[in-house]
Amino acid sequence: MRDRVVVVEGPGRVALVEREAAPVRPGTFRVETLFSGVSAGTELTYVKGTNPYLTVTWDADLGLFRPGTAGTPYPVERLGYMQVGRVVESRTPAVAVGAVVAMTYGHRTGWVADPLAERFVPLPDDLDPMLGVYAAHMGPICANGLLHAAADLHGTDVRSLGDGVRGRRVAVVGAGVVGLFTALFARRHGAASVVVLDPTAARRRVAEALGLDTLDPDADDPAVVLKTRWAHQAGDRGADVVFQCRGRDWALHLALRLLRPQGTVIDLAFYQSGAEAVRLGEEFHHNGLSLRCAQIGRVPRGLAPTWDRERLSAETVDLLRADGNRIRAHLVSARVPFDEAPALLTDLAQRRRQELQVVFTP
Repeated sequence: MRDRVVVVEGPGRVALVEREAAPVRPGTFRVETLFSGVSAGTELTYVKGTNPYLTVTWDADLGLFRPGTAGTPYPVERLGYMQVGRVVESRTPAVAVGAVVAMTYGHRTGWVADPLAERFVPLPDDLDPMLGVYAAHMGPICANGLLHAAADLHGTDVRSLGDGVRGRRVAVVGAGVVGLFTALFARRHGAASVVVLDPTAARRRVAEALGLDTLDPDADDPAVVLKTRWAHQAGDRGADVVFQCRGRDWALHLALRLLRPQGTVIDLAFYQSGAEAVRLGEEFHHNGLSLRCAQIGRVPRGLAPTWDRERLSAETVDLLRADGNRIRAHLVSARVPFDEAPALLTDLAQRRRQELQVVFTP
């Protein structure tokens, strides 16, 4: 048996290759891929050649990138983290044949997994399996942003994912998949107001179709607009919390300008270049602001193991049950046959094509 695998051979070079399928050993199970979602931010950094893992070594012990051998050299054979598969063979009691599971094994038509070594999220029967592409990793990325907002207010005493947004005024910069899911989480968990800011009209239309309020940052100064609208008291105006979900320096600078004094930006973005537009001597300094990175590799200190990836996946499934119809109709912008994956990824990287969420199908 052979599987087809999407491989990035070098900058701008993506291929579909065949690999011999691994045997199903005792304790493992095999899935055949039903859907494979594209994370247009992270994945395209490998196609473009801008990911830091391609050029330097990550020292996990020191938490530093250091000169040395590339941490992930070309060819990159495990690209992507939004897969849904059906179990076709199982030699473990952990999962039965016929189960549909969300996983993170990359764009490939099949995979053999060891449940002791890698996560899988069983999907409920009442959930559209295509929506399961968000359950294992993408949804938890966004839920972890809310968890960081909660920890910013309550430290280790976080009882609910809504503890950082309930009753508060929330701005989200960026209407990509991360920004839209984060905004949906904030609305679901009781935010008093949620406004999504993005300069791309098509993305704002998607946000509006999801029932979210939007602002165009290229129109009237959005910081003036929101600070006029959101008044707490004299000299205290703006968003209680801002989720920064676009990997551009101007977006981070905008996020800081939207905040009320002593507010916090929860940053979920992946920046690939410098940050010259971030003016730390301006609003950041004069309003006493905070910037907190919500990177999916870590929940806030002191919240594990109560809050782990499994709980964040469960929160994602709940959101998908509530908003799945609109997510499927408006956020998933293209379903593309697996054979067209190399051309699609190359077109996205070279900006010949714009898509919000692509899902590959066998």
